[in-house]
Amino acid sequence: MSKSESTENKQEPSIIVWAIRVASSAGLAAILCCVAPAILFMFGIMGGVYAISFADFFYNEDGSAGLGAWGLRIAAVIIGAFGVYRFRSQQNQCSIDPKRKRNNLILVTLITIVLAIGIYLSLEKWSSWYFNKHIVPAQQEELFGTQE
Repeated sequence: MSKSESTENKQEPSIIVWAIRVASSAGLAAILCCVAPAILFMFGIMGGVYAISFADFFYNEDGSAGLGAWGLRIAAVIIGAFGVYRFRSQQNQCSIDPKRKRNNLILVTLITIVLAIGIYLSLEKWSSWYFNKHIVPAQQEELFGTQE
């Protein structure tokens, strides 16, 4: 390893960039059950009936979260926790003040939580709107022919 590579590895990780990456991954993982069929439908890869049946796999008949949806949410929490853990380990390689390390860890944790929840709620709202506006009418058309 050259001296420049060694110096690059010892640089303090960017709090904002790190938090955005982890939060995006966690937020998307939590809502993958609804975003994936919406995007696949949007690009014409799947029809309305299949998109709704894909989403139904994750939810109960009454619309509450099922086992699949909770599994994705748990996976999102694990992704977020692992991202914060990795930030901490990478930060520990740097020689910075311990108080600053603690403050950075608290900051990256809070930013990750707030952004992940924000991304999750935004995508949930968008996917609900998209399902109601585009996928449900397509499903009705596929199942019953012409709409009334």
